[in-house]
Amino acid sequence: PLADGIKLFFKETIVPASSNRGMFFAAPMVTFVLSLIAWAVIPFDAGMVLSNINVGILYLFAISSLGVYGIIMAGWSSNSKYAFLGALRSAAQMVSYEVSMGFVIITVLMFVGSLNLSAIVEAQSGGIHNWHFFGILFPMFIIFFISTLAETNRAPFDLPEAEAELVSGYNVEYSAMTFAMFFLGEYANMILMCAMTSILFLGGWMAPFDFAPFTWVPGPIWFALKIAFCLFVFLWVRATFPRYRYDQLMRLGWKVFLPFSLLWVVVVGGWLFATGKVPGM
Repeated sequence: PLADGIKLFFKETIVPASSNRGMFFAAPMVTFVLSLIAWAVIPFDAGMVLSNINVGILYLFAISSLGVYGIIMAGWSSNSKYAFLGALRSAAQMVSYEVSMGFVIITVLMFVGSLNLSAIVEAQSGGIHNWHFFGILFPMFIIFFISTLAETNRAPFDLPEAEAELVSGYNVEYSAMTFAMFFLGEYANMILMCAMTSILFLGGWMAPFDFAPFTWVPGPIWFALKIAFCLFVFLWVRATFPRYRYDQLMRLGWKVFLPFSLLWVVVVGGWLFATGKVPGM
């Protein structure tokens, strides 16, 4: 990967004659920068976070929503029908799955009673049986992970880059370092989504068992291992499943995930109220 990056850095950047040059160069920068600034609120250990704000989860959701703009800018400024079709597909896909992701996050917030990412992790302390991955939030974990695949345009939801019908999607006119920035941004987003999955459902930096020798391992190591496991599942899914058709992709988002996640918000609320576990009560 390092050699590939160096090779792309020294290649010539080819700009289409009919493109909007300013926006053409701004699009990969927007995608790349947004994928990096989101890490400001990710806690790697207790107190090990760049900005420990109380609305960390909202900040992350806002940044991930802005990612659509870089892709739309790339598709429009290239002045190519293939790039524009890929950009429209990608924007529709990301917006569709963000809705169900929002409802999944709401169920976690109902459990914890805080928008602070460190507080969400600390609410899962005490061992693997306290992680949100288990119990009533398990269906939400499955929906969230599948939605992250769609959000990051990974297989089997890699419709925006469908080589068969769209050549390469929104980045078809890009070359050299501008092309590399799109891919760096995409992989940074993959790692970010895996970090979010770890924080919301897998206990963040917490050890799976609250006794030695598990507690001897530093928190950042546990966090990195959980991210690596989620990335492995990303690659595993890519090697296992065929690509969805576009209408199947949209049907899954709007007719399956959205109604189910909305229903589960009500179910979780009722369960918390019935068991008296509502935060703050």
